[in-house]
Amino acid sequence: MRRRLRVLMAALCALPLALTAAPSAHAADPTSMTSGFYVDPDNSAKRWVAANPGDGRASAINNSIANTPMARWFGSWSGSIGSATSSFTGAADSRDKLPILVAYNVYNRDYCGGHSAGGASSPSAYASWISQFAGGIGNRPALVILEPDSLGDYGCMNQAQIAERQSMLSGAVSQFSRQAPNTWVYMDAGNPAWTDAATMAKRLHEAGLRQAHGFSLNISNYLTTGENSAYGNAVNSQLSARYGYTKPFVVDTSRNGNGSNGQWCNPSGRRIGPATQMGGGAEMLLWIKVPGESDGNCGVGPGSSAGQFLPEVAYKMIYGY
Repeated sequence: MRRRLRVLMAALCALPLALTAAPSAHAADPTSMTSGFYVDPDNSAKRWVAANPGDGRASAINNSIANTPMARWFGSWSGSIGSATSSFTGAADSRDKLPILVAYNVYNRDYCGGHSAGGASSPSAYASWISQFAGGIGNRPALVILEPDSLGDYGCMNQAQIAERQSMLSGAVSQFSRQAPNTWVYMDAGNPAWTDAATMAKRLHEAGLRQAHGFSLNISNYLTTGENSAYGNAVNSQLSARYGYTKPFVVDTSRNGNGSNGQWCNPSGRRIGPATQMGGGAEMLLWIKVPGESDGNCGVGPGSSAGQFLPEVAYKMIYGY
């Protein structure tokens, strides 16, 4: 009963905001419906620790990474997507915790970069997949990061492909609006080193940002929280000047403790950043990429594939070397 009362009050209190500044299809505040962030019991760091209890690095990885609330990524590997998101959010809901999910299956994913190429087989297949994703969450409280890199990854795309991607993303936001009313959706906006703020504001708006809760920054990157906050504010300045609204933003701090050395693909000498929390110069600081998961066959992860957990990389990120 206590939780239901919190849900009702959150919805009532948030309604005036939804009708004025930064319009969104979502009235409820999932952060007020839960008692903190959810620690994914099946994150890759936890799985490695469980499989390697005698490894000298296991204790540090367990204490500094594996038990930090962070996102779970969903894609073609997730099986029946509606069942997968329902199971994950249901487990979090049963503990009164707020889960973070990443939708990572857009058609022509990482089309220009190639390290994480893949995604749905067609725009219509993606529309079906994301509808089931949202339906699996249903009325449970959740945060969703929508398709990392999808709006920064325009460099090799023609206008028809860009329009196709914008349509897929705006359609995705609509699905969450209809099926997952207690979910805050953040459209990914890349990072400050990728695209200037004016260009990103235009891309976000054209892909349906007005109906999303906000945007996300620095996913799987290393730039400092300060750099990202300045960029997020610059994007909002452009949104305000051009389109008459602003949006909250979140920053992925999982690997930005030492900032960036200019490399994005498994650079050496990086460090974990501030743990998942409210505020911190943004609406929230979140661990979206698991520290130690590879960016691809590059840098300090030669021979690895994107998403593969590398314990030595994770261990060095704890200490910053």
